[in-house]
Amino acid sequence: MSFRGASAEAYASLTGALSSALAGAANADQVGHDLFGVAEVLRSEPGLRRVATDVSVDRSAKSGLVRQLFSGKLSDAALRLTEAAVGHRWTQPRDLPLVLEELGVRAVVQSAGSDSGRLADELFSLSEVLGANPELRDALSDPARSTADKRALLRGLLEGRALPATVTLAEQALSGTHRTVVVALDTYQSLAASIHGQKVATVRVAQPLAPADQERLAAALRRQYDREIHLNVVVDPEVIGGIRVEIGDDVIDGTVASKLDDARRALAG
Repeated sequence: MSFRGASAEAYASLTGALSSALAGAANADQVGHDLFGVAEVLRSEPGLRRVATDVSVDRSAKSGLVRQLFSGKLSDAALRLTEAAVGHRWTQPRDLPLVLEELGVRAVVQSAGSDSGRLADELFSLSEVLGANPELRDALSDPARSTADKRALLRGLLEGRALPATVTLAEQALSGTHRTVVVALDTYQSLAASIHGQKVATVRVAQPLAPADQERLAAALRRQYDREIHLNVVVDPEVIGGIRVEIGDDVIDGTVASKLDDARRALAG
């Protein structure tokens, strides 16, 4: 998620503060859960959000309000981050909860430690499952179902099969910040990769790629983009043959289907 002006400056400062907190003794998973909770309160209470982002309100008064509302309910690190957040200027009031949520995502990603690659894979796999199952997707977006019910549905799918961090982020994807749960999961995966200096490449092929072929492709993309690459490999029968790579806004389409389409357009022209 991108921010502008004062919000971008606040985001950069708070990201640094989060990194410092997590480099110490702060529990990353707890900090993430706490920041998600604060973000939800600010989203649901527009009056509180306006006060927290009002430049005419003294910074110490905002800090006192945060302590009054959240002291004893948050970890020390999350409380300090929330106090720091309300002390910043914001381009738009809604940016405050958005930034706190993204900091929460960062903290949860960090909680996965050396399993960050597995976390990214699990987020992508869940996104693919939802994309291929409209009934499940509809159940998770049904306004008549409670959030608790939707979270229970996700936990039933994931618990015992996925990392705790994956379960946490899957449940957070229900918050409504993003247009759909699938968009939220894709955003979280990209953020997880970027935290570890990677870009995400989605590779569509007709047949599974052998590990050696995956490594050669990753190495070629690494040279091209000068970044480590996390591959999402999707077996798609519509590809027919060849390979299609999507990385950021770039598309490298070397599939047979694409070449046939080009040939048809040339004949039609």
